[in-house]
Amino acid sequence: MSKTVAGLRTNLLYTMPSVCVERARLVTEAYKMHESDPIVLRRAHALAHVLRNMTIYIQAGEIIVGNQASTPRAAPIFPEYSIDWISSEIDEFSQRPADQFVVSPEVKRELLEDVLPYWQGRTLYERARSSMPPEVWTAQEIGVISGRGNITSGDGHIIVDIPRVLAEGLESVISRAERKLEILHKTTHMNDMRSKAFLEGVLITCRAAIHFAQRYAEKAEQLAAATDDKQWRAELLQTAEVCRRVPQKPARSFQEAVQSAWFIHLITQIESNGHSFSLGRLDQYAFPYYRTDLESGHIDRSRALELLEQLWLKLFSVIKIRPWSHTRFGIGYPTYQNVTIGGQTPDGKDATNELSYIILETIRKTRLTQPNVSARYHSGTPDRFLFECARTIKLGFGMPAMKNDEIIIPALLEKGVHSDDAHNYAIVGCVEAAVPGKWGYRNTGMAFINLLKILELTYNDGSDPVTGNRLCPGRGKLTDFKTFEELFAAFHHQLAYYSWSHVSFDTYGDLALEELVPDTFCSALVDDCIGRGKTIKEGGAVYDIVSGLQSGVTNVANALMALKKIVFEDHSLTAEQVRSALASNFSGMEGEKVRQILLSAPKYGNDMEEVDGLAARVLNDYLEIIKPYRTTRDGRGPIGCNYAGSTSNISANVPLGQPVCATPDGRRAGEPIAEGVSNYHGTDTCGPTAVMRSATRLPTIKMLAQLLNLRLSPSTLSTDAGLWKLVSLLRGFQALKGWHVQFNVIDTKTLLAAQKNPEQYKDLVVRVAGYSALYVTLDKATQDDIIQRTTHEL
Repeated sequence: MSKTVAGLRTNLLYTMPSVCVERARLVTEAYKMHESDPIVLRRAHALAHVLRNMTIYIQAGEIIVGNQASTPRAAPIFPEYSIDWISSEIDEFSQRPADQFVVSPEVKRELLEDVLPYWQGRTLYERARSSMPPEVWTAQEIGVISGRGNITSGDGHIIVDIPRVLAEGLESVISRAERKLEILHKTTHMNDMRSKAFLEGVLITCRAAIHFAQRYAEKAEQLAAATDDKQWRAELLQTAEVCRRVPQKPARSFQEAVQSAWFIHLITQIESNGHSFSLGRLDQYAFPYYRTDLESGHIDRSRALELLEQLWLKLFSVIKIRPWSHTRFGIGYPTYQNVTIGGQTPDGKDATNELSYIILETIRKTRLTQPNVSARYHSGTPDRFLFECARTIKLGFGMPAMKNDEIIIPALLEKGVHSDDAHNYAIVGCVEAAVPGKWGYRNTGMAFINLLKILELTYNDGSDPVTGNRLCPGRGKLTDFKTFEELFAAFHHQLAYYSWSHVSFDTYGDLALEELVPDTFCSALVDDCIGRGKTIKEGGAVYDIVSGLQSGVTNVANALMALKKIVFEDHSLTAEQVRSALASNFSGMEGEKVRQILLSAPKYGNDMEEVDGLAARVLNDYLEIIKPYRTTRDGRGPIGCNYAGSTSNISANVPLGQPVCATPDGRRAGEPIAEGVSNYHGTDTCGPTAVMRSATRLPTIKMLAQLLNLRLSPSTLSTDAGLWKLVSLLRGFQALKGWHVQFNVIDTKTLLAAQKNPEQYKDLVVRVAGYSALYVTLDKATQDDIIQRTTHEL
């Protein structure tokens, strides 16, 4: 890493995140100026007004330029999505348990007095909340569903068609929109009128994006004229030349390709308040520019590395502020921006190239939490690539996450994705697979559904023991069930009801998102929105398959197994003994005795077919229940328009455990539930291969994402021999058809020391769930959750 990049990195790491009011101010101005316009045009004018008037800057040493807010690591405010939480929480932003933000008195005053009053009664949250039936909202209040974030922060979870912009420029997008408008010019059909408004919005936003880049060209020229540093002047003049060209026109060089990709990615994040905007297969679409520059002598490997390092710094600089109710489900300032490397070509050949290796080196040198990096691998992946992945994983910050083509491509084909597209998949956000530039929002960004809470309701006759709410009448209490199958049938009954609630919550949110916050610029870069004259929310994307986030399947399997074996088969305990122990939170000698007996039952994560089979049965039942449900885009163009499964749950396993009382797996009240398809803490006693075998018994082919976390001892990867063992483990996982695996390689001693002296460990990075975070930015509950994970040896 160069001295310049190192300095920029240090400044970012030691900058306390703050709140920026500029976007909120400018969007409010634009909405007031365009009150009579259709919403899609108001949104387009709002983005254009922001891009033309927001503060821009170029820091000393930057060769990739473009900022999200007025200062580094500042979070813009998106008032059109939700505001109530801002006024109620703003005084606590800097004192949060985690994800703290500084708010200046001036920013606070402007938000509270000038911005927020206009948005009262106009926000996405208010529209979605007011339209939602009380029973659906109550399902969230009792902790079965957690989807408030979707209606306070919007969609995201998407990869736009960056390769097309690099190849053709935004001028090509403008030309396509203009041609479509010419065709529609004389029509008066209602749908065509809507299309015309959208296409006019495409022209407005794409031209504003080009102007945004031109502003940086002018800024670079101004700085060049003012500096006496010849080398810096030359860099600034080159930056100006690059920004004069891209993203308007096709990229000609590697620097232009990287800069153009960054501008496009940045603008989608300024437009919308969602997260998990991802860059797709960077090593594939940027490689031709790298190769051409390398062959012509225009660039060398070290220059390419520096450009990528600066791109990484820019991606890390992106930050968003959320309500605390949403933040606690993803602690650590994550934005879930993903870069995918490796994988296959459309004809099934290995796609690894030199840029794949340079990106791995970029990760090792920058050691940042963003972007998330996913490495695709398959039977034809070179061992050298897997070894370099292992070298990177060894450093302890959880990247790259490993994605298995041998199951993900078949899973996509099974869902109707065309072969070329399936082979071109990339990872969105944490672990979810999608087709770049063709897939709509939220392939796995639906609300969380807490399966363990549903089980708790099951053996309490449908009643929530915490609040007393009873939305779905049950079939008895724990002591009423005579057989295990009676209990499971009662669970299925509750699961069916709350799956309906889950989809309903998503549907009401989708309707409000379509009505109030259409994203014109993002839609312009997704096929076939321009061709159909529709935004993504109206059905413009080629594919539309959405997945919820099923959480707690491991705990449910363990709890069901304990009841099956100990109560219904071995009769080691009576149902009344278990009920009483759960009600007391395993207190006293008798409660602890019952808990130890429950803990003795077989546990998921140890290669035991019966308990693993229960986990698979639960997920299969859920997938069958949701199969008939359709999204709001059904019949409007996209392939799919249905729901799938995902076990990605970021750091939600901690708050999702809070409303759940003691459970028959031996877990105490309020404790975290298991994350993803990982084992529950301390219950995996047979090594990492056994955990992998358990995970691969689940119905992975039916999913859109699956998350498996493993923690390894640093000593096990301290030698090349240890790294090759990890390669062998990955090959075994590939053969077992596992979807995803990621690793924390860190010892408990270091984690405890960082808790005690956080100032000494400001750049300590850990893998939380499907994302990495600076350890000292996490709240203590999430830190403890990571500490409690089983450490494996190879």
